[in-house]
Amino acid sequence: MANITMYSTAVCPYCINAERLLTSKGVSQINKIRIDLQPEKRDEMMQKTGRRTVPQIYIDDVHVGGFDDLRALDLAGGLDPLLAK
Repeated sequence: MANITMYSTAVCPYCINAERLLTSKGVSQINKIRIDLQPEKRDEMMQKTGRRTVPQIYIDDVHVGGFDDLRALDLAGGLDPLLAK
């Protein structure tokens, strides 16, 4: 199973939806980086992704983007192959 990293906050509905989608695909562990608890990680996230919003999701070394990007990838049939690596 792929290594999932997600920049998130505690009260982000898109983060919760992303986690639900990944869990429904059989993902049992998500490495969450809470930028609300570690503000310095927001800067890291912005430098890596060029985005300010959460979630920002990585599957292994591939930056998928946010929840809308994750869902679009799933609907296009691209999520399962990434997770299966």
